Amino acid sequence: MENAPQTLPRLAYFPVSFFAMVMGLSGLTIGWERLQALLQLDLGLTPWLLGITGFIFGLLLFIYALKILLYRAEVVRELHHPIRLSFFPTISISLLLLAVATLPVSHALSKPLWIAGASLHLLFTLYILSVWIHHEHFQIHHLNPAWFIPAVGNVVVPIAGVPLGHLEISWFFFSIGMLFWLILLVIVFNRILFHHPLDAHLMPTLFILIAPPAVGFISYLKLVGSLDSFGRILYFAGLFLTILLFTQIRRFIGLRFFLSWWAYSFPLAAIGIASLSLFHASHQTIYLQLGSGLVMLLSGVILILLIQTAQAVGRQAICVPDQGPGAHAHHPPAAPGRVTPWLIVAGLALLFAAGVWLAIQFAPTGAA
Repeated sequence: MENAPQTLPRLAYFPVSFFAMVMGLSGLTIGWERLQALLQLDLGLTPWLLGITGFIFGLLLFIYALKILLYRAEVVRELHHPIRLSFFPTISISLLLLAVATLPVSHALSKPLWIAGASLHLLFTLYILSVWIHHEHFQIHHLNPAWFIPAVGNVVVPIAGVPLGHLEISWFFFSIGMLFWLILLVIVFNRILFHHPLDAHLMPTLFILIAPPAVGFISYLKLVGSLDSFGRILYFAGLFLTILLFTQIRRFIGLRFFLSWWAYSFPLAAIGIASLSLFHASHQTIYLQLGSGLVMLLSGVILILLIQTAQAVGRQAICVPDQGPGAHAHHPPAAPGRVTPWLIVAGLALLFAAGVWLAIQFAPTGAA
């Protein structure tokens, strides 16, 4: 009986959390768009990054649509899973981030992406909050930072919504996101501090703690149009959480690869873009250097994640029963050696330093 689920094709176990890839790649695309604009450089990266991100989103959407058509029972099972449920809004957030990424290229393309993303995200938020309220099987160990995704993802809406002329709707979504950020922040920290530690496969989701204040800061700047005290509070809250998690690096580098590793990507993009936005508002060069360093660091992280994901797919370690967030890997790769992770960390540190050097060399005139 234990092997019965193996009779289903791998498509039946395709996890919705795959869409976190698109969030990370979209963040990388937006980060390089902003950085090139601020440094007045054209490295020719935007068309490639946008094309790759759009292609991967379309491919994942096609595969998951096939899963819905052919294995609806497995989709329903994900919709009722206490952890995987929170990853469904990665689809709508991906649409919203693609709307932001395409905004400098074409408003005509950005607007339908934004409308589809905002509408779908509202539906996901209402559905998931309803499940939370009327749950019958949730336990404290099910709670993890991924629960921020459905509710706090609302703060992404104003980033493209304000430039597209939807100010009041953007305030509506921003208010929802900020409300549930505060609520969930207390609940998640209660779970982390006073209950069993997160399982290894969920440890990377701690980076999601960075995203709400960082994205909230970017959205707030769009909404109010200037830097004020509340905006600074949001930014520095995100920056502190980033520093806190970087001090825990020893706990992260020894982890086996799980698809949840993609939780590293978008939060890093969020704090990097927030730093670039703060530079644009304050003209303080330190934020340009920090943002540039984080975008370069993110580029290295994304490359590692793509390689690890491709290797896991090749080993058939993904799309198997009980795989994905909320379950241990069925065929996990071997634990990394002692030397290799630290070499990777050193390489990422060099990338960060290269980003700082880039900002120093090409900082716009007039920056303090």
